[in-house]
Amino acid sequence: MQASSSALQTRIITASALGLAVLAIGLIDNKWLIWLTLGAVYMLAFHEAMRLFNLNNNALYAYAALLWMIVAIYPYSEDLLALSGLVFIGAVAYTQNIAFRNFLPFLYPTAGMLYLFSLYSEQGIGALFWLLVVVAAADIGAYFTGKAIGRTPFSISSPSKTREGVYGGIAVATIAGFFVGISIVENIPQAIIVSMAVAVAAVFGDLFESYLKRQAGVKDSGNILPGHGGILDRIDGYLFGAVVMHVLLRGLSGLA
Repeated sequence: MQASSSALQTRIITASALGLAVLAIGLIDNKWLIWLTLGAVYMLAFHEAMRLFNLNNNALYAYAALLWMIVAIYPYSEDLLALSGLVFIGAVAYTQNIAFRNFLPFLYPTAGMLYLFSLYSEQGIGALFWLLVVVAAADIGAYFTGKAIGRTPFSISSPSKTREGVYGGIAVATIAGFFVGISIVENIPQAIIVSMAVAVAAVFGDLFESYLKRQAGVKDSGNILPGHGGILDRIDGYLFGAVVMHVLLRGLSGLA
């Protein structure tokens, strides 16, 4: 009982520290600070992904760092995903001794991080706050709904999740996200659609990371965050959610 209480206390302290750091960075709202912060998060997440994918190729870290350096000066960071894919395919064809699995960390978490920074660059800090609210609400809503009425397992990749919890989390996140999103897009249907779609994406982002951990035979992606595990354990929902939010905001605004 005492150990459980101590673990909860550690988890709360870490979450509070992270929350204050995110709040401070958001209030400053400086592109270079956010680029630097996301870059640090990206490299740590990339390292954890290397572990989950069972890769041991130090050159990949250099390529990841170079890619993030380019993000600082290139206006459409998500385009770099396609370009890096073409470069990798070309290298595979040229050398014939590079395994395709070496590209996996450039899909996860790289894709999500590129879209996350592009979301900020094009939509501003308000969009990042919207994303934060939706993903956090989906997680919290799923936890409490699952505890209250959860009965039906959701997926073998995450045995602790229930369908009832997932549906409850999506509903809570959609409602919470709507109240933030309506001030950004000023369009009721768009605010609802984007919030719900991001909530669903966050669920599957969390599920995908659970799948990777089960495949790797580990409980957490890392241990850098006391009481929470690794970086990927905290940002998995945001990696999927950022892609969906950025695509929808750009697409729906084009239809308006």
